Amino acid sequence: MAQRKHLDDFLRGRIIGRLECGRTQLEVSKELGIAQSVISRLWQRFQDDGNVSRCYSTGRPRVTTPKEDRYLAVTAKRNRRSTSSDLSHQLPVRQFQGRPCTDAKGTLVYMLVGLSDVFHLLQLTVACD
Repeated sequence: MAQRKHLDDFLRGRIIGRLECGRTQLEVSKELGIAQSVISRLWQRFQDDGNVSRCYSTGRPRVTTPKEDRYLAVTAKRNRRSTSSDLSHQLPVRQFQGRPCTDAKGTLVYMLVGLSDVFHLLQLTVACD
């Protein structure tokens, strides 16, 4: 399998500049040694919103709100021996209704809660409707 690397903003600008000058995607692809599909996706995104910067993703979207995060942190500090499963059952189920769910069996969500300057990983299982 080929090694993947991200294009820096300067190279992205060079690609867009060449395409705007009238060169074809295939010509730019051969000149720069970049796959034509990459050139095509970059050009399409530039035409859609004028942006060529990379979209940064932080991973899985959060399921809990900041208010729920604070509630979990306070509850975990009060009951230091409680497990992540215990904490997940203390959240009212009604707060999760109407949220998008990607799995019919339930979604496993990882969340960091600060406890005494140490981060503990909590696992929350959210039931799908």
